Amino acid sequence: MRDPHEGNTPAAWTAVIIMLIAFVVGTLGVVIAQPWVFWAGVALLIVGGIVGKLMAMAGLGQYPKGS
Repeated sequence: MRDPHEGNTPAAWTAVIIMLIAFVVGTLGVVIAQPWVFWAGVALLIVGGIVGKLMAMAGLGQYPKGS
């Protein structure tokens, strides 16, 4: 059975918000035809993944299923 609280953690929410901003920045870069803005969005997407993982490792993520 699926855990009803899966993904509902500060680490997950922070990562998703950063990644949403990254997609907006990347899309804006494509629309205004500025490659550096697009690549800034790509870099921000990677940062979002790293921040989410670091926050989960710091204890702000979901506990493992066995604990």
